[in-house]
Amino acid sequence: MQGDMMAELPGLPSLGEGWLQSYIAKAGMADALRGDVGRGAKWWHALFEGIGRLSEGRLDLLQQRMARQVQELGTAFRLPGEDGERPWPVSAVPLLIGEDDWAIIAAGIAQRAELLERLLDDIFGEQTVVASGAVPAALVTGSRAFWRSQVGVKPPGGYHLHIYAADIGRDPSGEWRVLDDHVRAPVGAGYALENRLASTRLMGALQTRLHVERLAPFFSAFREGLSAVCRRSDPRIGLLTPGRYNQSYAEQAHLARYLGLLLVEGSDLSVTEDGLFVRTIEGLKRVDALWRRIDSRYLDPLAFDAGSAIGVPGLMDAMAAGQAVIANAPGAGAVESTAMGAFLPMLAQRLLGEHLILPNIATWWCGQDGPRAQVEARLDELLIAPAFSEAPLGLPRGRPVLAGMLSRAQREVLLADMRNRPTDYAALEDVHLSTTPAVLDGQLVPRPFTVRVFAARDGEGKWTVMPGGFARIGDDSDARATVMGEGAFSADVCVVGKKTVDPVSLLPQKVPIRRNPGTLPSRAADNLYWLGRYLERGEATLRLVRATLGGSIVADGGAALFPLTLDRLGTMLIASGAAIAERPAAEEGEEPEEDGAGETHDLRELALLALDGDGPASIATLMRHARAIASGTRDRLSGDVWRLVDAPLPTAASDDAEATLARAVDLQERFSALAGLSAENMGRTAGWRFHDMGRRIERALWGCRQVRIFGGADASADDLTTLLDLFDSQISYRARYLAGLALEPVRDLVALDPYNPRSIAFQVERIARHLAELPALHDDGMAEAHEMIFYRIEATLRTATAETLDAATMLGLENMVSELSNAISTRFFLQGSEGLRMSGMTLA
Repeated sequence: MQGDMMAELPGLPSLGEGWLQSYIAKAGMADALRGDVGRGAKWWHALFEGIGRLSEGRLDLLQQRMARQVQELGTAFRLPGEDGERPWPVSAVPLLIGEDDWAIIAAGIAQRAELLERLLDDIFGEQTVVASGAVPAALVTGSRAFWRSQVGVKPPGGYHLHIYAADIGRDPSGEWRVLDDHVRAPVGAGYALENRLASTRLMGALQTRLHVERLAPFFSAFREGLSAVCRRSDPRIGLLTPGRYNQSYAEQAHLARYLGLLLVEGSDLSVTEDGLFVRTIEGLKRVDALWRRIDSRYLDPLAFDAGSAIGVPGLMDAMAAGQAVIANAPGAGAVESTAMGAFLPMLAQRLLGEHLILPNIATWWCGQDGPRAQVEARLDELLIAPAFSEAPLGLPRGRPVLAGMLSRAQREVLLADMRNRPTDYAALEDVHLSTTPAVLDGQLVPRPFTVRVFAARDGEGKWTVMPGGFARIGDDSDARATVMGEGAFSADVCVVGKKTVDPVSLLPQKVPIRRNPGTLPSRAADNLYWLGRYLERGEATLRLVRATLGGSIVADGGAALFPLTLDRLGTMLIASGAAIAERPAAEEGEEPEEDGAGETHDLRELALLALDGDGPASIATLMRHARAIASGTRDRLSGDVWRLVDAPLPTAASDDAEATLARAVDLQERFSALAGLSAENMGRTAGWRFHDMGRRIERALWGCRQVRIFGGADASADDLTTLLDLFDSQISYRARYLAGLALEPVRDLVALDPYNPRSIAFQVERIARHLAELPALHDDGMAEAHEMIFYRIEATLRTATAETLDAATMLGLENMVSELSNAISTRFFLQGSEGLRMSGMTLA
């Protein structure tokens, strides 16, 4: 029937008046509109009328526009084992759910969240449900998410759960059912938000016409709920991430930015005197609550897994002392197991005195004789799943399987292990899902879906449910939940109502004005600093490549001197690490030749290596480093910066000098755009200061090397021209000195002139401004180590003249700038297990 239906629906342009009714009837969507078919049809008609106008009847164009919006937002995810991120796949057609239907869903989700809270409170408290036999002890203690050390520990604020998520599906009869519970570290609220942002950008006023409920109040309520259980009235809240290699790191960064939370890793945090603190450039700052996105097992190596390298030693002491709220509390995953679903209907009556509003799919736990016998009798029609998160021997992939589809050998292995370790297995009803419209290859097709719905505690401790969520849509027309798996792409879930929805923002109506940019963790400062250095180093490498392949060098001094200048350029490409050249083996009895002015290099080959090679300062290497750093600082970078950093390098059409030079020019434009974004778009916060200071230090280091190599006493006219090129100061020199090139004027312009934005003196002056604005470690007025080094640099430049800037002076200045960089890192970039250096630091 679905094949016939798809033949009748070739695409939006050819759909007639009865297209929606036909689609509803044949795609299994009648349940979507039950109770009020006319009103439901009106929503879908309005949606597709608007879509038709937006795309001129071309659904493929609409999907392409949605993909561009997702790219603009930077929404991404990572598959296990992959280094790179993938764009988050979003359908251009949202899923519409009526407000009456949603009211039932919201009530059911809130009820289920409260049930799991009560169950957790009992499991880690009086344990009456286990003592009475209502829940077998093996079902609780058999889960690796259960931690005996948390029994008797009351979480700060009294709540184990602050946020909850459930995957729900609608069967063809129209009934919504819960497929999975997520309480440990629910993933996806950020994706729901990003889906809505992309959909809003695409649909515009169409969502207003449909009276779509907004998501902002949910996030506001969640933040208020966390704040309400903290001891301080203006708490500092962090989002604890496993790091940039986590599958949903991009979502976490977006949530942290949207909610105004600190995005922190375990190494950013420290527990002192039962208080939780974040390491910042100003010292240790108190953290009142953490929204964790890492498993309980890795939270605290002193309390759980001693091998954890991403946790915070002593975190459980801070929580037990009431100093740190953890959302959700460790051990919450004990109620998340598949097998627990078999007991929830009974527990709802016992703990709440109510029947479940949203039933879960029928579940049998094989750890009991009666249910196990039923499972074996109906084995071919049931899904067999791991009872807990670990994969048992009979299910090596750890995923539910339809027993009737197993081979004889697989079936025998499964049955043997089920009888040997029955507590490790559960059985589930094989659910068939209803479908929703999706765009595939420009066609409107029905696809099965599930919806992840979120609930969070508000400021009064009550559960509020996100009016929407995100839908997972299958890539196959087979509507069985087991076939659909994780889905092929997602869709925005829109709750549509009868009345106009008032505009709502995340912010409350009255917000105290503040100009304090907030806390800057040491790790973030470190990342921004080195991002600046790598980008500046890349620009310097590209200037060398351009000069090597032509630039504006003119052999004013005669043809004999020109090869020497070029050889110096090649030597600098090698010495800087931009190119690693293989030197031919020396003949027997011949001394190996060292890099220097006497060796001739294949400049075209060196230029190619500087772009694509493995040298530490090649463009390919530097962009890998920059991308890695930027991906770990996503919450502090704009989408434009991330797209430029993440964009692939241009490929080489050929390896001749002209094509290589063209690539270098294109790349330099990208680096210039990044420099412009940081100069014009970044707020003048401490983060920007570290980023700009990294650029200034790197530019000063390269400037010292270039003056030393091309501005020596034996410098030729070609050397001086190259030096002006590398400092981008040709026009300034020509406008100032009409008599032509001379050594001392060139040295003065590129090294000592404080008005030249490329000069070494200009970089030092900017570094001085940044250092003056950074926080001091002590309040005794004495200079710190990095300041003392800077004073030496400043004194050297102030007392220098163009005549005294010889190679030894420039090398000494270069070494001092490197020393300054190391001192800044030691002072501000506290990492890992380094000493906290409490003296003079504020515990606020």
